[in-house]
Amino acid sequence: MNIVVFGVGGVGGFFGGKLAKAGHEVTFIARGKHLEAIKENGLTVKSIEGDFKIPKAKATDEVAIVKHADVIFLAVKSWQVEDIGKQLKSVLKPDAVVIPLQNGADNAEKLLISLRKNQVLGGLCRIISKIESPGVINHFAFHPQIIFGELNNEKSDRVLKIQWLFMDAKVDCIVPEDIQAAIWTKFLFITTISGLGALTRSEIGVMREDEKLRDMMQQTANEILEIANTKGININQKTIEKAFAAIDKQAYHTTASMQRDIMEGRPSELENFNGYVVKEGLKMGIPTPVNSFIYNCLLPMEKKARKHLRN
Repeated sequence: MNIVVFGVGGVGGFFGGKLAKAGHEVTFIARGKHLEAIKENGLTVKSIEGDFKIPKAKATDEVAIVKHADVIFLAVKSWQVEDIGKQLKSVLKPDAVVIPLQNGADNAEKLLISLRKNQVLGGLCRIISKIESPGVINHFAFHPQIIFGELNNEKSDRVLKIQWLFMDAKVDCIVPEDIQAAIWTKFLFITTISGLGALTRSEIGVMREDEKLRDMMQQTANEILEIANTKGININQKTIEKAFAAIDKQAYHTTASMQRDIMEGRPSELENFNGYVVKEGLKMGIPTPVNSFIYNCLLPMEKKARKHLRN
């Protein structure tokens, strides 16, 4: 299969790198100094599960490369997905498939604005990684997993073929019984820690051990659960319990990627996390006071970062 990885940050660099290391045909879409470094020196991945390097990684900034792709993995930020879907519309093969891996609950829906239903799968991943320097990815925590499936949960031939690619690359790959439940389970976890972490400038260990902050995280998760259930998503209180079990297992000094983006003055996924919960709550008539508080407190910083981006 001809594979394109759109975005070579911590997610795309690691999972795409593993596929390339296994000998599969992978082209990376990157930009700027990161792209230059990959072209010149290859892609280096530092990982708690073993470092590796792709000396001759194929990389470009030309979106048109996807016209030859069978599978496109989107490893960009949630707020970029809809625009990328529009870019892909005119160049994708009719039977090509796009799999979004970023955080957020509605990435597949954003792609379906421009793409056909048969061209989109649901997806997510679990990994803590980042760009350490141009051309270098650092996977520094969490056992990596990639999870995807048909939006109707069919165990189709193409899903099983893509799963085999990752199994061949020695990557933990799951095709769940319910892809939407899997997506919302990850969304609940990451939204519960990200916004409050950014607002308090606190590591996860601080938040989970502070009685008041832990209660705010609990309320954040409860609001997300009510939104999900109203939308017909099959998650429940056990999902929240598992999320907090995961929170309690995280390394004390862990921070979320959205939190780091906001703290460093970069555009973040705020609109796609707490902002999404607030907007869906307004549509459904469901109060979301804690998510609203977090969202509105962080919004001025988000607007400032995006104004800087436009300049």
